[in-house]
Formats: sequence, structure tokens, C-alpha cells
Amino acid sequence: MSDAASAAAARALIGDSEFDRDTAVFRREEGVYDLELSAGWTILGAVNGGYLLAVLGRALGDALPHPDPFTISAHYLTASRPGKAVVRTRTVRTGRTLSTGQASLFQYDEEGDEVERIRVLASYGDLAGLPDDVRTTATPPPIPPLEQCFGPEDGPDPLQGGSAIAGRLMLKLDPATLGWALGQPSGKGEMRAWFGLADGRDADPLSLLLAVDALPPTAFEMGLQGWVPTVELTVHVRQRPAPGPLRVSISTRNLAGGFLEEDAEVWDSADRLVAQSRQLARVRLG
Repeated sequence: MSDAASAAAARALIGDSEFDRDTAVFRREEGVYDLELSAGWTILGAVNGGYLLAVLGRALGDALPHPDPFTISAHYLTASRPGKAVVRTRTVRTGRTLSTGQASLFQYDEEGDEVERIRVLASYGDLAGLPDDVRTTATPPPIPPLEQCFGPEDGPDPLQGGSAIAGRLMLKLDPATLGWALGQPSGKGEMRAWFGLADGRDADPLSLLLAVDALPPTAFEMGLQGWVPTVELTVHVRQRPAPGPLRVSISTRNLAGGFLEEDAEVWDSADRLVAQSRQLARVRLG
């Protein structure tokens, strides 16, 4: 078997990958799910917001009658940490084409009391049932070919070993948005990259929730450093992605009062816009 064939054979499958195992939820009773937040999806010790959203998205996918997140909005209330957690869901409304649900993720304080980390409101449907009619002025982001882009393995770690999530991603950044890693940020609030999971698992609607929040913050290219915690994140999933790497483009137009917005687009290998998001994040100035 050739090296290429061996690599293809070794690719993880949807439903049987590290991402699936680490976002798994276990129904304790109707609407209540136990889980373990993995330390493998942390940045500077903080659990990645997109990974957390995927965990909540998986619980809602089990609780609601429709399979796919169409829109999901999360407010991040307190910082999550690796370890045990529980998700509590509630069905708000069920219709023929859409169902709406609410979910909250809780962890435990030193006294064993539940502390709410994230609260989500989401509408689910069936992406496979959507019509093929597409009318858009959006175009894929101008990213060089994957082999001309660079990942964490191509240079020194600017976070000094603080990014466990990097080992679980295939992330190749557009050189035009890499000035921050060389100590020469461009001052533009832009970040673009090829994105996939390191074990080769193809993208699905749940992993799109991770993809919108997996790139380095645009604040880095604006000359700022350190953790950029998410306050609120809304994701719209538009289509099921085709197999192959995704292209992710994130931009910030306004940083004011210590907060910035990040607008993300995710494109699949068939040049289709498969997800969009906007988040509000906090930055440290000075």
C-alpha cells in the first residue's frame, strides 16, 4: 500500500474520532447529560469556546427532533475548565421544519454546587432537506494553496507551549496574516487559514461550530497579546460541508472599550459558504 493510501486508510471517520469522543455526552435522564471536558482543547489553560459550543450542540442534537444546528447563540458566563460537567437542555418549541431548544453547561465549585458556564439558545433543522437554490455575492477568501501556508509545526510556538488544541487541528495560516508570529503584526484585524482536524476526520455541522473559533484571534494581528475570551458567539450553519479541508476567514472592523467583534466565514472544498459567525470578545489593552 502506498503512503498516500495508508494515510487515507488511517483517516478518522465521523462518529469515531478524537473530536467525537471528546464532545461525547451521556444522557443521565431526559434533558440532562453528563460529560468530561477534555484538556486537549485548551489555549493558555482555557477551554476553547468553539469546542464548548460543539459539546452543547451535540447535547441539543440528541434532545431535539431535528438533527442539525441551523443557528446557535451562546453566552459565556464563567470560564470553563477541563473536567466533569453537566448539560441541561429544554425544548422551547417543536415545528415541522425547525425545533428550538435551550441548553446550559454547568461545572462544580469547591463545595460541589453547580456553576453555570455557558447558556445557549438554538434552532435545529435538517440541512439535507434544504433546497439547492443559492443566490449570493459572497466569494471564497483569497488564501494561497495549502502547501504555501504555515502551521504551528513550521516555527517556534508563540504561546510558549500554551496551546494544547494545536495538536488536534490541521491549521495552515495565510502568510499575509502571520505577522504577529514574527513580531511584526500588520495592524489589520484579519486572520485566514486552511482548517481541518489532525486525525483527518471530515467536517460536519458540529465541527463547523469549532472551526469558527479555532484560529488565532484577530487581536494578535492588531498588535495585542494574551487570552481573548469570548463573551457571546452566534453561528449560522448553512450547508453540510463537502469532504476536504475548509477555508476560514475572520475579520474585525472595530475594537473599542476593550471589546472587539469577529466575523467568520467557513468555505468547503466545493467553494460553498457552509457556516458564518459573529462573536464579541474581550481583549487586554496596554
